[in-house]
Amino acid sequence: MRRRQKRKLIAEINVVPYIDVTLVLLVVFMAAVPLVMQAVDVDLPKVSAKPIKTQVDEPLVVSMNEQGEVFINLGAEPDQPLATSVLQEQVRKILKAKPETQVMVWGDQRADYGKVVSLMAALQTAGAESVGLVTEPGAFGEP
Repeated sequence: MRRRQKRKLIAEINVVPYIDVTLVLLVVFMAAVPLVMQAVDVDLPKVSAKPIKTQVDEPLVVSMNEQGEVFINLGAEPDQPLATSVLQEQVRKILKAKPETQVMVWGDQRADYGKVVSLMAALQTAGAESVGLVTEPGAFGEP
C-alpha cells in the first residue's frame, strides 16, 4: 500500500486583477486631469513659440478672463474671482512655503492688455520673481 503524500499549500496571491484595475484607474485619471485643470473658461492666445521646460512641481496658475476677473487654481472655490490684495496674500503664502514654485498667467486673448500687465506686476510684488504667460501652440492671430 502506498501512502499518499500531503501536498504543500501554496499561499500566492494572483495580482493580475489588481494590475488590470490599476491600469483602468490610470486611464481614467489621465482623461480627467485636463478637464479639471482649468475651471475658468479662458481663450488663450495662439503663438509660435517653444514650450518652456517644466518643473517637477505643479505651477501656480492665475487666470484672467475676458472681463478682467482674476482667479487662482487653489482653494475650495477656484471659479470665484479674487481681489488683487487677496490674490497677492495667497501668492505670498504659497511662495513662502515653496519658493521654487513657478507662477503662470492664463490671460484671455480678449482681456485688456493693461489689466494683464497689472496682474503680472501684482504677482511680482507678491514675491514671484518671474511670471510666465501661457499660450496655445499655433501662429499668432489665427482663428
